Amino acid sequence: MSKQTILVVDDEKDLLDLIEYNLRKEGFEVLKAENGEQGIEVAREHKPDLILLDIMMPKMDGLQAVEEIRKDDELKGTPIIFLTARSDEKTEVEGLNKGGDDYITKPISTVKLLSRIKAVLRRFDEKEESVNRLDVHDLLIDKDRYIVQRGEEEFQLPRKEFELLFFLASRKGRVLDRQTLLNRVWGDNIYVVDRTVDVHVRKIREKLGDHYIETVKGVGYRFKE
Repeated sequence: MSKQTILVVDDEKDLLDLIEYNLRKEGFEVLKAENGEQGIEVAREHKPDLILLDIMMPKMDGLQAVEEIRKDDELKGTPIIFLTARSDEKTEVEGLNKGGDDYITKPISTVKLLSRIKAVLRRFDEKEESVNRLDVHDLLIDKDRYIVQRGEEEFQLPRKEFELLFFLASRKGRVLDRQTLLNRVWGDNIYVVDRTVDVHVRKIREKLGDHYIETVKGVGYRFKE
């Protein structure tokens, strides 16, 4: 399946390294930051699929950081899990009210932590899949009718080209590798090669123009911000 990226923000270096090791074992890409300010900078640059956020940190704590993240148009939909030693109900409620999607108290076993992370990612994937119309840039991409509109122009793309465009556009700004695109658009049980993605992207560009989908050399593709 896809290599999703998780940003871990915590000022305990040993814990950061432990979480990174176990997440990588599960196939995730991992980014790290040691305080809230650094976490926001890394998130803005890399746009992770999920942020694991401590509360008690120097420079900017997790509660302040989540407020800033939720103000950012490009990050406000990113799932955030608090992982903290603060176990009081008041802080938990405050964290969830400010925009956290889950609240986990340290210490927690690696197995349980991974389970909670996967559950949140799964929930957000399901929410994204339920969207049937996208307004991105000057395009309206309508999954109910399998139509792409740009002003008065209407484009009818073949099914897989449309589904590839929709998947990329629904994750605008994220870099998606070819294997992720193959798995999510063509399915795990269908044998197709990486080149299939390249061919479909080229055909989409021929019809809509080459200014929507960006090639990220050596990785895959990204629908431009």
